Amino acid sequence: MKLLFVIDPPETLKAYKDSSVAMMRAAQARGHAVHVCGTETLRFEAGAVRAEARRVALTDDDADWYRAGPPETAALAGFDAVLMRKDPPFDLEYVTATWLLSLAEREGARVFNRPAAVRDANEKIGILEFPQFTVPTIVAREPARIHAFIDAEGDVILKRLDSMGGESIFRVRRGDPNRNAIVEVMARGGARSVMAQRYIPEIRDGDKRVLLIDGRAVPWCLARLARPGETRANLAAGGTGVARPLGAREREIAAAVGPVLAARGLLLVGLDVIGDWLTEVNVTSPTCFREIQDQTGFDVSGMFLEALEARLRAAR
Repeated sequence: MKLLFVIDPPETLKAYKDSSVAMMRAAQARGHAVHVCGTETLRFEAGAVRAEARRVALTDDDADWYRAGPPETAALAGFDAVLMRKDPPFDLEYVTATWLLSLAEREGARVFNRPAAVRDANEKIGILEFPQFTVPTIVAREPARIHAFIDAEGDVILKRLDSMGGESIFRVRRGDPNRNAIVEVMARGGARSVMAQRYIPEIRDGDKRVLLIDGRAVPWCLARLARPGETRANLAAGGTGVARPLGAREREIAAAVGPVLAARGLLLVGLDVIGDWLTEVNVTSPTCFREIQDQTGFDVSGMFLEALEARLRAAR
């Protein structure tokens, strides 16, 4: 098959931990032709959605992991599958890329994750569809409502809705002397919506990334452990990842959430679970393949490619 990965600039990817690189290596090992492009080259031109795509050959050397051919203008419908793996921020240019990818679908392209589903599934707000698995949560932009929630819960996490990797996440207690300033900055005086969640003390045991592939859970999760004195456990914020077998609660959440999201065209999803509670539903470019593979030997990339191939066979 001929696969197109829509990614950040290849030279910026850290191959030793990058899930997109792991996917591409697995695809090449299965005999597929791997091409890459950036969202900045996506465009509608001459009656079709096109991109500047380059064929790449993957190596096993994490320091020098690819060889790229020359860029060629190609219609997205000419690939067997297009895999959208661009990292957030989920800004207007990201949304524009999903609009173009949706148009490419109408031209015959097979895009994963499905762009309409990505647009509809904000990674923070997505948990609200499954209230049985969430702690008390609000989404609001009026500072008074946010303060009322802090007063009611006593210990709260505030999150921006467009951030990733632990960026712009604050823990605020009822008596925090910086509370007013934090709410003011986060909500911009009522101009920006913020998610507030009751603080989950089990974060000390890790923020668990549960990977769903076509609705089925990878049997291992990656528990991301925060540095001493740090609230955020994200790897991008300095957390340490430890692979663990899925527990009963993670399996329960995955069994309920997985089929719903898969039916929408979300082939790959990363659930974040703290303690017994679902805290995020990541659909843009979920990670942690390499950490789980390296620590357990479980072939996450192979499971993903098998699911992708099965979807493409079913579509013929």
